[in-house]
Amino acid sequence: MSFLEKIGFVETAEQEAQRLAQSPEGSANHELSKLPVTIEQWPQDLLIELPWQATERGSGHRVVVVPIEYRGEARTEGEEELRPRKRHAGWWNCAVVASDHPSYPVGGYRLSIPAAELARGERIEL
Repeated sequence: MSFLEKIGFVETAEQEAQRLAQSPEGSANHELSKLPVTIEQWPQDLLIELPWQATERGSGHRVVVVPIEYRGEARTEGEEELRPRKRHAGWWNCAVVASDHPSYPVGGYRLSIPAAELARGERIEL
């Protein structure tokens, strides 16, 4: 457990899993709550296979992406920052670099993927 988790600044892994599990049954977030976090580092420029084979979202298809640009969660002006701060919050704009999914071809196709989903993906080493 990191120092920031100990002092309550960032939610713990258990709190994150509980938050995701509160989503409706069958939703992507609910399915993600059942998967372990496998990538703790900043994912920018990593090759990451999305955890779609383990969830119903991808129907068993394999999709590998490269996270390019991070987009934080939007807050309204004057809104106080939540404590604890969410782990793996926000979204990443990603380039598809390998795919057998007919809707997400390789070759310039971009996806917006939640940070929580990328954190549960598999890092691909070349």
